[in-house]
Amino acid sequence: MSTNAEITLNGNKLTVPSGISIMEAARQNGISIPSLCHHPDQRVKANCRVCVVEVEGRKNLSASCAAAVENGMVIRTNSVRVRETVRTVLELILADHPQECLTCIRNGNCELRQLSDKMGLTNIRAEASERRLPLDLSSTALIRDNNKCIKCGRCAEVCHHTQEVGILYSHNRSTDICVSPEYGKSLSEAACVLCGQCVLACPVGAIYERDQSAEVWDAIDNPKKQVVVQTAPAIRVSIAEEFGLPPGDISTGKLVSALRSLGFDRVFDTDFTADLTIMEEGHELLHRIQNGGVLPMLTSCSPGWINYIEQYYPELLPHVSSCKSPQQMFGSIAKTYYSQNSGIPAEDIFVVSIMPCTAKKYEAQRPEMNDSGFRDVDVALTTRELGRMLRNNGINFETLPEGQYDAPLGISTGAAAIFGATGGVMEAALRTVYEVVTGNELEKLEFEDVRGMEGIKSAGVDLAGTEVKVGVAHGLAHARKILESIKTGESDYTFIEVMCCPGGCIGGGGQPYGSTNARRQQRIDALYRLDSDMGLRKSHENPAVQKLYADFLECPLGEKSHKLLHTKYFDRSPA
Repeated sequence: MSTNAEITLNGNKLTVPSGISIMEAARQNGISIPSLCHHPDQRVKANCRVCVVEVEGRKNLSASCAAAVENGMVIRTNSVRVRETVRTVLELILADHPQECLTCIRNGNCELRQLSDKMGLTNIRAEASERRLPLDLSSTALIRDNNKCIKCGRCAEVCHHTQEVGILYSHNRSTDICVSPEYGKSLSEAACVLCGQCVLACPVGAIYERDQSAEVWDAIDNPKKQVVVQTAPAIRVSIAEEFGLPPGDISTGKLVSALRSLGFDRVFDTDFTADLTIMEEGHELLHRIQNGGVLPMLTSCSPGWINYIEQYYPELLPHVSSCKSPQQMFGSIAKTYYSQNSGIPAEDIFVVSIMPCTAKKYEAQRPEMNDSGFRDVDVALTTRELGRMLRNNGINFETLPEGQYDAPLGISTGAAAIFGATGGVMEAALRTVYEVVTGNELEKLEFEDVRGMEGIKSAGVDLAGTEVKVGVAHGLAHARKILESIKTGESDYTFIEVMCCPGGCIGGGGQPYGSTNARRQQRIDALYRLDSDMGLRKSHENPAVQKLYADFLECPLGEKSHKLLHTKYFDRSPA
């Protein structure tokens, strides 16, 4: 059977792989067929009908995303019939869409507007809808605006099939179709984990993060406040995308300079507390192994993942590490250790974090995250919010000089840098745990078995004669499989890293629009390049962390570190 098909596309005879879609065949040959519901990492939906093409011998136009090429097929993507049909479909969508482009949060990167420009739409013949639906403002992290929903189904697809949380559904029929949680519930009522993958999937401004930049500006403009900022590992390989630079561009120095330009008093690095997290989490794992603690131990760095297990698998919470995330550890250390050393009262320190994650907004506001006597983190901003702040202030990111993080909370290792990639927390932990247990240096620091975009990865490690099996899962659909194996007693893992978002933090819901698995891989590759180029690549070798323990915390899992750096998680399952 032939593996190729001979087709004619817009008058050109071509040979393409059999079975691929017409859309993909066109793309491979330099023709971009428009679409709104299609996403390269999702299943075919064929909802929007914007991608229709004319196939000779067929009465109706075919959706190119769903129709496979066949040998001898003659296809037109640019016939008068196709062009007029696509224009009409777009006009109908636009007639039901608020004309708020200049003030929309997606202004400049809205797929609907870009497509309308491409098709040369200058007027809408259909009568505009006057329907206005209320915004869903119930969530601490996300805002839903169903007035802008184009019913493409991409948000529901990622919620049901990538994350398997499944709180978004299509309701009603015809012009009354609405995508929302069931029974008219708000996001806060629907056990949403706030991962933000729906935001990344949405082609328009129907769902987006709650913008908190105004709170940050107020703090910066307050002379009584010292405003310090921390940047997550994943931000340095994604922020450049906000300015049209390629995915995976390593922009650490420019990021630091950009934050100084905005007026932050100190620019620190969450990588510092990523190293600190490894010290605490690694020793917690050893304590559980040596003292009959609950195993397997599950990591606790990802707030969307914590939201998930609290709401859907609360009976497994004893397996979760008690460590706070690096974001929260940083805030706690900033308002104790840094406050003490700088002489600045904790109440005058305002901590801002730049995160790839929408769930970090909820985590920062959790009432128990205040072990210093003050809220650990005052505001968590996404990568996109930072991008808007920089653009609004006319900062030309490409031409910025290379800045340096402030000490001591800006000193870190390569182990911390890879926290942003799926498997990175596990690899960083193994580098430290192995040397703590065996007293020997690793001959090779790279743990290849826990790297990559495979949904669930496993590795075995010999710790002084004790074989330890570790696992890595990213995306909640894969996390669910791990949790089910623990519930049934089938799991033979000792330590499991779970990241809520596909690819880990580099694929977080607060990352630049247009994130795909291909872009995620480019960001991951960049983090591993950062790690390999650093002089220090093990968390326990971070001199600033060593000094923190010597001068303040005393030892991992000690009384002070347990008070400031550990927490409890709670059963929040729906009633």
